[in-house]
Amino acid sequence: MSRTIITPAVDTEEWKQAAEKGKEAAGNVGQMASHASSAVSEMVEQAACNVSEKADELAANAGVRIQEMGARFRNNAPRTGALAAASEAVAETVRGGGEYLEDAKLTGMVEDFAKMIRRNPIPAICIAMGLGWFVGRKLKA
Repeated sequence: MSRTIITPAVDTEEWKQAAEKGKEAAGNVGQMASHASSAVSEMVEQAACNVSEKADELAANAGVRIQEMGARFRNNAPRTGALAAASEAVAETVRGGGEYLEDAKLTGMVEDFAKMIRRNPIPAICIAMGLGWFVGRKLKA
């Protein structure tokens, strides 16, 4: 006994239209994914920019406070003798550090640190190795 498979007659034009609609839908999904990815990327970039700006603002505020601390130290220090000269030097150093922090902010400090490492790579590596050794010993304990 032989079997005969009956297939419904399908219009090839309908298949072509369905295939076109499928391609169109896939293209739309790709575009939507691209737009979503772009939007997320912009949001992340904006958030990073906001964090950087906030860090710079906090660093500048800390610089102002350090300068004020240097001024208070100067005002409360002795006015005569060897201790006066040492106190003046400390007050000036503290004030200068606060001024640098206010002007350079965090981003400027990072750039200056990177320049220092580029100019002095061997000492920077030695310091990093020493810090790594020290931290490793402390973590073991």
